[in-house]
Amino acid sequence: MSTMQGRTTMQRSRIWTEIDLQKEGKTTGYLRVPISTNESAYGWIPVPIASIKNGSGPRILLIAGSHGDEWEGQIMLIKLIQSLQSDDVRGQLIVLPGANAPAVEAGQRVSPFDHGNLNRSFPGDPNGPPTMMIAHFIETVLLPGCDLVCDFHSGGGSLEYLPSTVVVSSKSTSQLRRDLDLMRVFGLPVGFATDGSTGGDRSLTGACDRLGGIPCLSTELGGGGTASLGLLTAAENGLARLLHHVGLLAKAPEEPQSGSIRLLYRVQPKEFVYAPANGLFEPLVNLGDTVDDGQDAGRIHFTDEPWRKPIPVYFGVGGVVLCRRFLARARVGDCLFNIGRIWSPDTIADPIEQSQ
Repeated sequence: MSTMQGRTTMQRSRIWTEIDLQKEGKTTGYLRVPISTNESAYGWIPVPIASIKNGSGPRILLIAGSHGDEWEGQIMLIKLIQSLQSDDVRGQLIVLPGANAPAVEAGQRVSPFDHGNLNRSFPGDPNGPPTMMIAHFIETVLLPGCDLVCDFHSGGGSLEYLPSTVVVSSKSTSQLRRDLDLMRVFGLPVGFATDGSTGGDRSLTGACDRLGGIPCLSTELGGGGTASLGLLTAAENGLARLLHHVGLLAKAPEEPQSGSIRLLYRVQPKEFVYAPANGLFEPLVNLGDTVDDGQDAGRIHFTDEPWRKPIPVYFGVGGVVLCRRFLARARVGDCLFNIGRIWSPDTIADPIEQSQ
């Protein structure tokens, strides 16, 4: 057993930092992830971090850049670090605007150092490659004692999502009610639940579950390798409402809570639509369209055999088009679409159980 910054861990992290997480006020700096390469025998990777602390109150962790090509959350949190001062908060706000810093720097989903996907690397390894060390630090140093975690994602360079808040389906009615409340306060047009199968217990949500069920709200903020002004504004307003709702922001935001949101559950990965061949993907539906079981989803065209008839692609199950492939070039196994089905909050039943 060892202790780091007042928190007991089973194995001490090798990451060090000049940031004192117990210090009052606003502090910024880096987590220093040790690395040895041909170019730098005793180097470290800088992972930006900010802590804004003012007396007693909730402890909130905000994360973006787990996937380096998802820009919207990174922009949001960079702006938040610059705008907030310690007098604006009650409690502590910890911000990692580019958590998988090597992936962020490279503009790639995964790290160029170790091909690590941070949101598939928990609980991490203090003696592993950089992505595993970052995951271990987050789970053993930053997460303990948190009252809420927000993890900002989007479709990245290859996918585009309906603007959504996201939760992993909970095991209890009280957790579902709590998650619905968080989604409604944030106020994006769509809120959806998943079974967590794409990340499992190796995701940040899995880490939150291991630490006693810390509430974890994620987002899917568009994608396609860009950032939308309207969506960024909506997400920034939603985050301000949420931070005030949980008692961290002292001043109520000017933008009021929006109207009702559309609640969906995302079908399981086996029901996603995948490319059956290499070629050019032609979609036949748009994000947000309602589709039926067996409906035409798109076609795969062949540039090397332009006289060859395209291969049609179909939706196995109907629902709302929640996500689509943004890139036209596709290879066998690439995800082309995933679907959300209606989640009725009236029963407050587990949405995944509703689908079975």
